[in-house]
Amino acid sequence: MENFYARVGRFWPAGRRDLHWHILPTPQEARALAAPYKGLARPGLPGVPEQWMHCTLLHAVGLGRGDVDTDALLADAAEYARTVRPFTLTFDRPSIGVMAVEIGGWPRQPFTEIVDALTQATARTGSSFKAAPSRYPHVSVAYASDGAGDIEAVALKAALADIEEPLTATVNVDRLHLVEQWHDGTHITWRPIAEVPLAGVPA
Repeated sequence: MENFYARVGRFWPAGRRDLHWHILPTPQEARALAAPYKGLARPGLPGVPEQWMHCTLLHAVGLGRGDVDTDALLADAAEYARTVRPFTLTFDRPSIGVMAVEIGGWPRQPFTEIVDALTQATARTGSSFKAAPSRYPHVSVAYASDGAGDIEAVALKAALADIEEPLTATVNVDRLHLVEQWHDGTHITWRPIAEVPLAGVPA
């Protein structure tokens, strides 16, 4: 595997706080998502702590909180969000990527419609950034870090195959989360900015 943090550090250096739009699981949902993969972590592949599990919608690369009128951005996003009914994402397809182990989710719609709308809303702020939108729903349960080159793919696949408990878990999507997010080369963390409720959900 390849060190995720070294790769993203070329455009998102450690410590820099970029704006991200996320779908975030509740603590109970995060526990269910993480539970089957507790034994997966190993040197070079630390697991994602439950409190930092996330399903990214958009990474606004190079755009910090101080670079944008967040009130205007949130108002724009809220206008769109009022047209989207809450829905459920189901996750249960673990896969080993080049830089992470992730669980894929479905349905793809309205997920990608939300991604497109938030990308456009962020662009309408007039601020300069590079959009890194998600193409499909997924949650990473472990990111490759220092020592990733020593991980044996066959052993990792065997560890996934040894999981005997049910893998399916769901996330109820009733709001969108804007955060300022950074990494330290081992873990990703963030500070919440705002939650934008979907149609019919109290603010």
